[in-house]
Amino acid sequence: MSSTAARPWEWPEPQWRRIVGNARAGRSLRPHGWPDGARCAVALSFDADHETLTLRDGDESPMKLSQGQYGNRQGVPRIRALLARHGIPASFYYPAVSALLYPEEVRAVADEGHEIGIHSWIHETNTTLPPGLERELTLRAADVLERLAGRRPVGIRTASWDFSVDTLSIIREMGLLYDSSLMADDEPYELLDQGEPTGIVELPPEWIRDDAPYFMFNRTGSQRPYTPPSAVEEIFRAEFDGAWEEGGLFLLTMHPHIIGHRSRIALLARLIEHMQARGGVWFATHESVARHVKAAAGL
Repeated sequence: MSSTAARPWEWPEPQWRRIVGNARAGRSLRPHGWPDGARCAVALSFDADHETLTLRDGDESPMKLSQGQYGNRQGVPRIRALLARHGIPASFYYPAVSALLYPEEVRAVADEGHEIGIHSWIHETNTTLPPGLERELTLRAADVLERLAGRRPVGIRTASWDFSVDTLSIIREMGLLYDSSLMADDEPYELLDQGEPTGIVELPPEWIRDDAPYFMFNRTGSQRPYTPPSAVEEIFRAEFDGAWEEGGLFLLTMHPHIIGHRSRIALLARLIEHMQARGGVWFATHESVARHVKAAAGL
């Protein structure tokens, strides 16, 4: 910030209202009920970042790249097998570069009935891009995923949930059904653009319902958390139980190169068994949830 720029406490009211009004949460889209009389909805999602977390930083480290490759070699196969065993659909979000590295994986995931969603070009950070580049990369990414999956994506999750001041206008231009990057609620809601209803559904994620904060490990940096799988399972289970009691949505974000390890895929298996045992659960893709809540709201 330059020495002549106004500080936030010096901003006139229209300025901070404009900032707050970008991609603001509007009316709740929590429906009165879920399909087939289910008590709550469960939307499982997997961000298939693979090597793009390393490539995004211009890093050529074979060690770091190998951590991403694990997602393709072991993570996704274990996830697909688990979902098939329980007959559960899920949403997979691919950076375009991940999809280009593993086109057969994308085709197989799509052929099994799972959703393929937009997740950047190379896991770039939108808020650091030059003007106009986010739009170009997002459109290119959608084209790649459409070509590989055989169907154009209808939803987006920005990389690292980095939703810029331009993201909503890009989503509107593309005519997407939903976003899953913002965190203003537990339940689906409609996005507003400077007070104007957009008709776009927000399916809110949250860091506490994401495997990365608990398990990510950076050998050369300060990011070295390691939470026991049992503790993460306890947190995820409590979040689901809360959604079940309230009759709402439980949305869980995971990454194949993280959740796909032996000790961690086991916690996901136990969580699924717990959810199925409670009963009254509608397992659905993010697209299906978005279409249901939008129709229920008459949008």
